[in-house]
Amino acid sequence: MIKVLLADDHSIVREGLRRVLEDSNEIKVIAEASDGETAFDEAMTKRPDVAVIDISMPGMDGLEVVTRMSSYCPEIPVLILTMHDEEQYVIRAIEAGAMGYVTKQSAPEQLVAAVKKINAGGRYLTEKASEALALRVIRGNKNKSLTESLSMRELQVLRKLAIGDTNREIATSYNISVKTVDTYRARILKKLNIRNNTELSRYAIQNKLVEL
Repeated sequence: MIKVLLADDHSIVREGLRRVLEDSNEIKVIAEASDGETAFDEAMTKRPDVAVIDISMPGMDGLEVVTRMSSYCPEIPVLILTMHDEEQYVIRAIEAGAMGYVTKQSAPEQLVAAVKKINAGGRYLTEKASEALALRVIRGNKNKSLTESLSMRELQVLRKLAIGDTNREIATSYNISVKTVDTYRARILKKLNIRNNTELSRYAIQNKLVEL
């Protein structure tokens, strides 16, 4: 029986995912989390065989969870499950240490197959995610998009600013100073060639960096 940690901030979504996984009769959800901090804590204490993590969660987001787990419990493989299928998310997730990437639009059997493959030591990517990685390899560092020019932390701060979080709230989420958040914000505005938070939010929405 494969033991799974399931993290998503929507209880209805978690319930549906639990049913899909456990209906396979080979997977057992042993822990759930509705935010990133809880997901990380549950991973550290319950030690699941596989962690299924959503990118968009309050507080510490999924990318941060993957990064921390890669450092503190690298033996637990992470499968990213998200609404986003854009290239920048696939790249960031894999760079952070995720072993798989599946969208919520994927068929139920695809999610089950992903968990099984990752548990067996493999990687699992949807066809679109594989194409995104292939394009990145072909393109290399040339012709990077503006979003790709952002560091992992800058992308995380951008998403927080875009949904209306204050600098102090962001500082608390990532355990950094407000001054550091100010610095990240300034870098983001410069790299994206935008002037204020209103334009920043518009950019995030247009590039599907946040869910509406």
